[in-house]
Amino acid sequence: MNKVFYLLILITCFSCTYNSEKEKYQDERNNIVNVHNRVKEILIDDVLISFQSAIYMIDNYFIIKDYRSLDNFLHVFDKNNFSYITSVIPRGQGPNEITIPGPIVFNETMRKLYFTDFGKYKIFSYDLDSLLTNSLYYPNIKMNINDKKVPGFYYYINDTLSIGTILEAIGISNFKQTIAKWNMNTGNIEFMKYEHPTAEVKKSISFAVSHEHNIYVTCYHHHDLITICNFDGELKCNIYGTKWDKKKPQKAISYFNGIVFLNDKFITTYNGKETFIDTDGVLATSAPTKFIVFDINGNYIKTIETEYSINTFCYDKENNRIIMNLDDEIQFAYLELDGIV
Repeated sequence: MNKVFYLLILITCFSCTYNSEKEKYQDERNNIVNVHNRVKEILIDDVLISFQSAIYMIDNYFIIKDYRSLDNFLHVFDKNNFSYITSVIPRGQGPNEITIPGPIVFNETMRKLYFTDFGKYKIFSYDLDSLLTNSLYYPNIKMNINDKKVPGFYYYINDTLSIGTILEAIGISNFKQTIAKWNMNTGNIEFMKYEHPTAEVKKSISFAVSHEHNIYVTCYHHHDLITICNFDGELKCNIYGTKWDKKKPQKAISYFNGIVFLNDKFITTYNGKETFIDTDGVLATSAPTKFIVFDINGNYIKTIETEYSINTFCYDKENNRIIMNLDDEIQFAYLELDGIV
């Protein structure tokens, strides 16, 4: 009888350990460092850029994609000193123009830039060097995309493997956003196995991919939730914050928005502020001011408070710094991470 009793205890303990590895509840994230005085402004005087922009690190370049630009969508700078180089890829209906700009990704091996046009339902391929030096350069069509299952933001690994969001229409104005693997050669889409059971269908997410660690990380805009999975779509762990509510999405609160890998860590902006209806009738919130840093197993490391409102950000690996597009008194800035992370 005693042996059975002890065996049950061992099984129960093993189950608890297993669950703690798969389901991480972080009731406190109190390791906070204030870096406001270390944030440095990036002065951009050569070109006007709207507040609706996305930023990228590609090869030796810092690239700003301006959604509201009336001429060229991409503004290219030297990533080391932020000096202006050129502006490329015009807006328009022509064969060398983009109508509705989607994500851009970089094929490092072939030095190709891929730019999605949601208006033409095509992904265009640009030779990076030719694009930057030849004003008359015309792109090739990399692939046509399905208007029923539209690839959103994605990470390119090779022509047979990209990982990204797939947007599927589920009615007139609703859509389902799901992480999937897809093959740019064949157009085949394979949805990842795991989805958190309580995340709503019309969910808003950000995600990042680490080819080095064979994982992707998904963070939710309206759940205090992060999910880590491997490339087979198998769950490694769920990470729940202090405001996690398993019953329903908290549309009135904005949580995570944007995520990048920092070698053996990942970093995401965290908000936790209430949303509101803006002047255009759109659900909005004030921008987050802080980053949260985790290791690749989902363990909390540190909170970085900038005291600046962060729209988007990217990571400059060679210079070990975060580049930020801000909704604040300065528009673009960087934070050197040496001594912080």
